[in-house]
Amino acid sequence: MTYLPSPEEIDVARTPAGGWKRDQLAAWGVPWPPPKGWKDELAERWKAARPDGPPAPAPIPAPAGFAQDTLDFG
Repeated sequence: MTYLPSPEEIDVARTPAGGWKRDQLAAWGVPWPPPKGWKDELAERWKAARPDGPPAPAPIPAPAGFAQDTLDFG
């Protein structure tokens, strides 16, 4: 199974020369030589796999010394 990278991961994986390595593209399921539009196709597949948008941020921990006085169960 191939890994489906985010658009940001695709950009970060560029080599200093501005391209991508063959083995990296293979891990993403992109054939060599990469066909025209491969980045857009990966980005669309990544977006389609996440219909609810990006994941929610991690919860912020309560400040030190915080204590809830009452429990409210509605």
